[in-house]
Amino acid sequence: MTPAELPVMLRVTASLDRWLEFSDGRVIAHSGRVELGQGLRTAMAILVAEQLEVSIDRVTVPDPTTASAPIEGVTAGSMSMEIGGAALRQAAAWARRLLIQRAAARLGRRVSDLVVRNGEFMIGGEPTGVDYWQVAGDGFDFDIVEPTAERQSDEYPERLRRVDLEERLRGGAFVQDAAADLHARVVRPPSIFHRLVECEATLAEPGRLIRRESFIAVAHPDESAAIELAAHVAARCQWRRLQPFSSAFPDDSVDNALAIVDGALTESKALNVETEMTASYSRPFLLHGSIGPSAAAACFVDGRLTIETASQGIGLLPGVIGRALEIDAGSIHVEYVPGSGCYGHNGADDAAFDAALIAVACPGEKVLLKWSRQDEHRFEPNGSMMRLGMGATVRNGRITAWSHEVASYTHVARPSPGAEGIDLIGAWFAGVGEASTPVPRFAAETDMHRNAVPLYTFDEAAVSAKLWADPPVRTSALRGLGAQGNVFAIESFMDEIAHANQLDSIVLRRRHLDNDLRAIEVMDAAIELAGGLDGARGFGIARYKNRQSIAAVVAEVEVDEETAAVSVRHLWIAAYAGRVIDHDGLIHQLEGGAVQAVSWCLKEAVSIDEGGVVGEDWEGYPILTFSETPIVDVMLIDDRDAPPLGAGEVTVGPTSAAIGNAVFAAAGIRVRDLPMTPEALRRAASA
Repeated sequence: MTPAELPVMLRVTASLDRWLEFSDGRVIAHSGRVELGQGLRTAMAILVAEQLEVSIDRVTVPDPTTASAPIEGVTAGSMSMEIGGAALRQAAAWARRLLIQRAAARLGRRVSDLVVRNGEFMIGGEPTGVDYWQVAGDGFDFDIVEPTAERQSDEYPERLRRVDLEERLRGGAFVQDAAADLHARVVRPPSIFHRLVECEATLAEPGRLIRRESFIAVAHPDESAAIELAAHVAARCQWRRLQPFSSAFPDDSVDNALAIVDGALTESKALNVETEMTASYSRPFLLHGSIGPSAAAACFVDGRLTIETASQGIGLLPGVIGRALEIDAGSIHVEYVPGSGCYGHNGADDAAFDAALIAVACPGEKVLLKWSRQDEHRFEPNGSMMRLGMGATVRNGRITAWSHEVASYTHVARPSPGAEGIDLIGAWFAGVGEASTPVPRFAAETDMHRNAVPLYTFDEAAVSAKLWADPPVRTSALRGLGAQGNVFAIESFMDEIAHANQLDSIVLRRRHLDNDLRAIEVMDAAIELAGGLDGARGFGIARYKNRQSIAAVVAEVEVDEETAAVSVRHLWIAAYAGRVIDHDGLIHQLEGGAVQAVSWCLKEAVSIDEGGVVGEDWEGYPILTFSETPIVDVMLIDDRDAPPLGAGEVTVGPTSAAIGNAVFAAAGIRVRDLPMTPEALRRAASA
């Protein structure tokens, strides 16, 4: 590894102290990546303990703050272990090298004479009385420019208690539980397209009414009273819609589509590939469905703003909120406090801005701002709807031509200091910022075209993408971005091609995987784990972002003949994610992605009318229940010689396709439009 190949965030950090502290016999390891329930802090602790040769019980990985942790962007894209873990691992290796050098100098011995045992230096098997904490001193000078060789354990524990569970189980660990002087609620309009006409409400002390153009909020020392005040004010507000509602679907033409070459969009037009067999697929708008609505706390004292938030990008918020509220970003301190877990961009950033704006209006008092369930369903960013057109030509059992056209709204609209606009709805209503204009994102495997390039090799292929403008709801990052829709279409279409040409679908896949031995290994492992594909079973496979982990999924379903209801009974997953650091944590990631995909495939879809999002609760937007969750078996393919790869999003696409293919195996019905509700099955059957 050369310095240029080191994780960027580690190379630009000014001090090793930003990553590691040695205090009172403990190692405090700081990462800019946040714990969303994925077990990240446990895996990070394992890596640090490995490099420093200390017991994991001596390692603490705290939740990050902008004051103490390295700034590592957004915890997203299944990059926490692949990039964030690699950076922290290298920091620990550098720290060990420096500490051994200091200890050798203190003892008057050569570095090669010293051995480390749980942080204590040994010579010839005997303790020296010198340890890490004695030689760490006041910290480190970060002046090493060459990478440091890393230690590698032969194996990691398969069973390890999550380091974050005790604090959560004891209660009070979430931002929703924060102590506060004032409890606040925002009075919402019907949709993001409405603005305030007038508000005739007035409040008596100790109630507070905060108004800034169309941003209306209330605050009160008592939370129940704040909820009542919000309802009182809402009844006295009048709103108007900025633009008429249209139920028309976007133009599906691809005249201005851009070509995708090696996973990245290009400015050139897509080349046309003539194909004989075609099919179209779609998915609807989707919510994140966080069980706990978003919340944040903020306090503004002497020109300094402190924010407690469950945002996945705490390092980005000072610049964005500072720009909106005209506060110097250096005067804004952001602390990560866990909230309801979320893979993607839910309402956490917006709640942070809401709390900040209210805190500035109520200086000296700590404000706890909570969204309601209705707020979360109606105003959080949605995962974008997608339409996918597929085409293929088959000759002599091989696919000789392939086309894939994906059309969608943007999948990336997170608030960022470098963005054109301010992507926080509170800023829009307060008149201190406008939303950024969505633009095609040309980087490889971003936005709608993530995993649009197939895993397979064909003689001739054309892949293109079209960005729709003006969505009827907010859209931004949801687990996997475009990968779920693209893999659902690719793997369903491979199955369709096989059936239409009387080919075995696995043989067809193997024929076009060429020499991708790892993908073949994962595919075979999943089928072996499931005991074959006979019966009501389907298969799907993908390599996430075409460069990260690989997952293959076999799904077994049941289709009720009378009601046409689909239930997923069993999932079998085989996955390759490089070197496995936290066995249980990785399995939980794979299982969680698969179960969320089941919910997307069977139940979830956002409904919209002129008043905005229709479903304001779990009846209007149903999600998978515990009793409907399938049995999930997972096999991990561990590669000790490879770096760890992100796996939080790899199963959503293969699971979706496996379910669709299983429904076809069970009922002979090809459902191409998600979700696979009884109504969708009846429509597909009649077609």
